Amino acid sequence: MLATSLLGRLRRRDPGDAVLRRAVRLTLVASVVFYACRYGAGSQVLATYGLFGTIAAGSFAQLPGPAPQRARILVTALPAVWALIAAGTLLASSTGAAAGGMLVIGFVVSFAGVGNPRLVGLASAFQLFYILASFPPYQPDTLPQRLGGVTLAVVLLAAAEVLLWPDPVPVTYRQVLTRAADAVGAFLDDTAEALTDPHAGHGGRDSRRAQAYDLVAPLGLGRNPPERAPTAAGAQDRALRISAAALREVLAEADRLAADAPPEPIPDLAAARLLRACADTTRIAGRSLSPGVPPVDLGSLDAAIRTAEAAYPAGRGGGADAPDVPRMCRDATALALADHVRVFAVGARVAAGARPAGGEAYPRLFEYARHSPWTLYWWQFRSHLVPRSAHLHSALRLAVALSVARVAAGVLQLQHGFWVLLATLTVLRTSAADTRTALRPAVLGTIAGVVVSGLLVLLIEEPIVYAVVLPVTLLLAFGVGRLLGPVWQQALFTLLLTVVFSQLSPEGWRLAEARLVDVGLGAVIGVLAGVAMWPRGASHDLRHNAARYLTASGEAVEQTVEAVLGDAPPPEDDLDRVRRRMVLVDSSFCQYHSEHHAPRRGRVNWDAALGAGQHVVPGAESLLRRNPPGCLAAWPAAAVLLRDAAGQLRSAYDDLAGEVAHGRASGPVPAPTDCVDEVDRVRPLLGAVDSSAVRHLVEVDRWLAGLADSLTRIHPRAGSERQP
Repeated sequence: MLATSLLGRLRRRDPGDAVLRRAVRLTLVASVVFYACRYGAGSQVLATYGLFGTIAAGSFAQLPGPAPQRARILVTALPAVWALIAAGTLLASSTGAAAGGMLVIGFVVSFAGVGNPRLVGLASAFQLFYILASFPPYQPDTLPQRLGGVTLAVVLLAAAEVLLWPDPVPVTYRQVLTRAADAVGAFLDDTAEALTDPHAGHGGRDSRRAQAYDLVAPLGLGRNPPERAPTAAGAQDRALRISAAALREVLAEADRLAADAPPEPIPDLAAARLLRACADTTRIAGRSLSPGVPPVDLGSLDAAIRTAEAAYPAGRGGGADAPDVPRMCRDATALALADHVRVFAVGARVAAGARPAGGEAYPRLFEYARHSPWTLYWWQFRSHLVPRSAHLHSALRLAVALSVARVAAGVLQLQHGFWVLLATLTVLRTSAADTRTALRPAVLGTIAGVVVSGLLVLLIEEPIVYAVVLPVTLLLAFGVGRLLGPVWQQALFTLLLTVVFSQLSPEGWRLAEARLVDVGLGAVIGVLAGVAMWPRGASHDLRHNAARYLTASGEAVEQTVEAVLGDAPPPEDDLDRVRRRMVLVDSSFCQYHSEHHAPRRGRVNWDAALGAGQHVVPGAESLLRRNPPGCLAAWPAAAVLLRDAAGQLRSAYDDLAGEVAHGRASGPVPAPTDCVDEVDRVRPLLGAVDSSAVRHLVEVDRWLAGLADSLTRIHPRAGSERQP
């Protein structure tokens, strides 16, 4: 009954058998490598590096994608592994050299993850390869054996990933984006129908709206594991982030347009025709993200946008020939929605591997797609070489902790000093709270493992017994232990190390004693580093970076309005500042999402906050394309209205930035407005003004109203969310 209950518990925690399959693959490869090197070739060096190479690449490396992709990453990483082992072997001549190398390599390996999430998954494995080689004895002549053992392990593990019970292909971010695009396209069709026939299909429209919101919600970076989230510096991941933000804005604009539906049917409404074209383009662009599907063609959408722009209501003002302002509001909203659809479609083209054409709109938004991957990585690294980068803090914290641990192990002349650094690497987290959380299971599990291991080595002295039980302990440590929790994992890993070293260099019960001392020392160093160096983790950096980002967004909005009024040049520098600060917010948020946080009284809606810049930047670019700088310079009354609205928005952004940074209650947030509100605001200004100026006023005013809506979505709701 006990065995059945335990088996049921394990199956519930691993419904797809993913952990079990990985543990079986690792067990088979590790056993084959260890037996072949230790007993076949008779080499302890080959066996040690083969076994720990399998464990580092198979357990500590967290790689994204399907099995063939993971196998390619492992094989491609071999030159870096060789370099790390060679550096560790050569620097093992002295404690100072090894610790200095640990400081440099620890920082470089960890910080390199800002450019590619695949490097984040390999970071811990890379650290282990250097750590293992950097300890005495100083034997540079054994370097070929060390490299041979690791190479054999990595190659066999890569082959096992593909050939032995490969994991099911995981759902990718592209697939999530494709499903969301289909749902948004269906809602756009319903919104077009609502404009031409407001009384038809209301029930189905509500369900499709809810489905669209349900499928768009998982696009937030914080809702995806690091290995799936598109956080790399490359063009395709950048394009996926832009496309996801644009799709969220498409859905928000469609919602606003549906709320502005006319009370009576309008059979030939230009906004409805444009929405249908947007629906088709959204679906096709989403499906173009699948392998083998050609990039989306933007010709039909561009033609629909030109037709909608030409179909704006005309009129010279006054009497019956007055501009149809309610229809202008709807058409302006539809054009803003179409601009977001176009951003989504261009982003899908870039994500599919196509470069933006020379005449593409939004040239600054997709300028990065014209540069090489190395240039993009350098931009990403440079963006994080600032005092408020969470990635920089994390890399420095880890490098210093590992370097101190290496000094301690060398000064104390610990025989298994490798375990000190392994414990530090296991315990240390990006925040002090997470480090304390990881400390308890590490210590308790090690104590339990030491007790069992000590009894084992006292009762059994024959190495053949340990050789026989090696596969069982491997399966327990990396299968059962991972499923039962950190305490079990540490205990079973300690037992595994005892079984391994009893075959390599038998030391009896002193091996268990050394394990306990080394883990305790490494845990203490990890805790001290976590408490002393940026103990609040990413939450503080995230709030600071988000505050600067919101402030820059408010400045860009105000400068855009001033440009339309003819009192300032186009706000290119302001928009670039928003883009640069968005990079830090993205990375801080991804790290923040991986940390644990105690419940508190409120929390910022970070997904909405991250989308605000994508509303400001492409919205300003598209606005200035149809409403060039100075188009409202001759209308003083409109200037008063727009400056007032922009000033309120700037104040709202600043207030929200202050709340995010310091936890203060923000001032009043602008309430979302519908077309009726806009008509009431605009109507007193019409008089005998030319209709083209009215169109400019309506578009700018509707853009500001959309930004107010985005602020409403960002605003923390007391009692339902929590503050980091």
